[in-house]
Amino acid sequence: MQINVKGKHIEITEAIDTYVRTKAAKLVRYFDKVLSIDCVIEKEANGFHVEFIVDVEHHDDFIVNYRDQDLYAAIDLAIDREARQLTDHKSRVRDHKHGQ
Repeated sequence: MQINVKGKHIEITEAIDTYVRTKAAKLVRYFDKVLSIDCVIEKEANGFHVEFIVDVEHHDDFIVNYRDQDLYAAIDLAIDREARQLTDHKSRVRDHKHGQ
């Protein structure tokens, strides 16, 4: 699985890169068919905008956006939303295959 971290109007330090990669790598435990994860971190006038784009097999990309004053809080909350999307998708796929 490939994880890309990009910055707009902000320099991606080693600490930020490591933090994002560590958090993003955990998304595979929610849905194992993750192909790649792109993270775009943008510095705005009043905080940070974090966007995660997760490419999964046989489905459109899952996109999550989050804004917060604290960069690390924005990353954590965006990862939580992404985990929820992947969990819901996994449930839909599982229920569809087995029927009810």
